[in-house]
Amino acid sequence: MVGFKDQEFFSSRCVWVNGPVIVGAGPSGLAVGACLKEQGIPFVILEKSDCIASLWQKKTYDRLKLHLPKQFCQLPNFPFPQHYPEYPTKKQFIDYLESYARKFDINPMFNECVQFAKYDQSCKLWRVKTISPSGSEVEYICQWLVVATGENAEKVVPDIEGLKEFGGEVTHACDYKSGEKFSGKKVLVVGCGNSGMEVSLDLCNHNAQPSLVCRSTAHVLPREIFGKSIFELAMFMMKWLPLWLVDKILLILTWFILGNIEKYGLKRPTIGPLELKNTQGKTPVLDIGALEKIRSRKINVVPGIKKFSCGTVELVNGEKLEIDSVVLATGYCSNVPYWLQESEFFSKNGFPKAPFPNSWKGKSGLYAVGFTRKGLSGASADSIKIAQDISKIYQENLKQKKQKNSTHKGCISTF
Repeated sequence: MVGFKDQEFFSSRCVWVNGPVIVGAGPSGLAVGACLKEQGIPFVILEKSDCIASLWQKKTYDRLKLHLPKQFCQLPNFPFPQHYPEYPTKKQFIDYLESYARKFDINPMFNECVQFAKYDQSCKLWRVKTISPSGSEVEYICQWLVVATGENAEKVVPDIEGLKEFGGEVTHACDYKSGEKFSGKKVLVVGCGNSGMEVSLDLCNHNAQPSLVCRSTAHVLPREIFGKSIFELAMFMMKWLPLWLVDKILLILTWFILGNIEKYGLKRPTIGPLELKNTQGKTPVLDIGALEKIRSRKINVVPGIKKFSCGTVELVNGEKLEIDSVVLATGYCSNVPYWLQESEFFSKNGFPKAPFPNSWKGKSGLYAVGFTRKGLSGASADSIKIAQDISKIYQENLKQKKQKNSTHKGCISTF
């Protein structure tokens, strides 16, 4: 009989899963589930929210579209509908994900927030404890654990001096939907990544007066060059040229198209955009109209923040701005360290320690998907690997079980 060390195991309802437990019902979790279905392997997906892809459904702004062409964002074994545009909208992508779940008959366990997951050495199994909004607890026991909570599970809110005394509305980008309610207001957007640029553009289109804080450097690239996606062009060149040379070509083409953007306060990093993405995970900004607003001074680019006070912000250059609201486009982080009790495979920042392409598999049946910093295409590739790897072990287990049963039957027949 299997024995467990901790007595608290028996304080909650226990469920044996004859297959992997997948934590997270976003695109990554759905992709793993679909690939496992293709292999005929049972699984359970645990999702803390009440829907699939909760980040997309509940924590994104209305005007959001995929930044990359749809062929680079589709999940395994299910292309986007042909009538979808090159860059699907937020609603279209959510519809695609819901169709994906229906197609592969994926039914996550919603409102199951994972409190902890740990590997029990005594029984060589994973224990995953969840709690529902009603307070009921369930402990899932399984041989494999797939971490699919992704790179953007929790919002990052920086500790800025005086922000609590500011007095005006402070919103994180995950709670921002539209610039409509900010019409006529002076809004400080903190962060010059894709979200910060796009929120600033949206505010501008709704007659707000945005100021965009660019504390550090950032690569701003055109979304398309010669009518082709810059990402598609980069992937094509990478087949024949070294990364450093592709970076140089992209920056030269960008200079011809966008001109010198540093005179507007947007300083470029010394490291090329692809190398920066690969080494530090910093995604380049793909311009979809914000730069035009910056050139026309409708979006005011400002340096870093020194401190906030009531109704104002003081910048590092000594300038003071009167503002009505603040939008924090300060990014997201992994939540893995909060619930996964493991330190060999995952680092303290919630990402696998091993770099791509070896970041998908740990020890003792632990897997990670959606942490490659290569978007949906990276998640799809890892999903296929994970399902194939689990399938090998699963089929071997079945084979051994059949052989064991056959041996028992043979023994009975001899008496």
